[in-house]
Amino acid sequence: MVQPGLQQRLGVTIVIENKPGASGSIGTAQVAKSPPDGSNWVFVFDTHAVNPLLQSLPFDTEKDLDPVLLIGTAPNIVSTHPARPFTTFADVVAAAKARPDTITYGSIGSGSLGHLTGVLLSERAGIRLVHVPYRGGGPAMNDAIAGHLDMLIGSAALVTPQVVAGKLRALAQTGRSRIAALPDTPTATELHLGVESYAWWGVFTTGGTPKPIVARFSAALAETLREPAIQKQLSDNLQITVRLGGPQEQATFLSEQMKLWGPVVREHGIKGD
Repeated sequence: MVQPGLQQRLGVTIVIENKPGASGSIGTAQVAKSPPDGSNWVFVFDTHAVNPLLQSLPFDTEKDLDPVLLIGTAPNIVSTHPARPFTTFADVVAAAKARPDTITYGSIGSGSLGHLTGVLLSERAGIRLVHVPYRGGGPAMNDAIAGHLDMLIGSAALVTPQVVAGKLRALAQTGRSRIAALPDTPTATELHLGVESYAWWGVFTTGGTPKPIVARFSAALAETLREPAIQKQLSDNLQITVRLGGPQEQATFLSEQMKLWGPVVREHGIKGD
């Protein structure tokens, strides 16, 4: 989405290289090891904050990469199949207390934010749920819609369209406030669980890149993301709260995320896929 506007504002050719694998850390490692000259930038997802907690990385997440821009955040959504007997999250809690280790929830993989959110919600609610990891949102969603899972926990971008279509029922959302697309779905804070959990999108570059270069790229990207068509795509289709916070906000947010999820990973012995 941002390639045309970014090229125009920077006056250079932008080449997009998708580097999947190891929850995004393969592509991130490439940028971490690149020359700090402003020629390489990496767009990351929320796995960026938990990867160093789950696997041995060939780079230091905080030292070998410089923050550029916090694009935005979106809550995770706890959902269930309409045929399941859960109309509220309190129903899930009651069922899980009556039948521990029987209620299932799926996520896009072990160590994903959906998985960790389920662990934290279970801990705060005093229940034991069974996690079912999938390799990506497609397989997880297919099984959730088919009724093979009691619940699915995933980002608003993944879950909300299926809730709006009536194929899933939303039980809770994990943002600070309710999103417009799900005005009747309470937050975990409203349910007195004290959990905030966000999918998020951000940009980093090679550590040691001169600050004027980082500032120029960050400003051009933020300006591009403010284009009305892109804003609409992010907010309406992906349910992203656009933040466009500069390098310092991105650095602070990353640190907060690592501090939040570190204890959850360590205390529960969670391993990545």
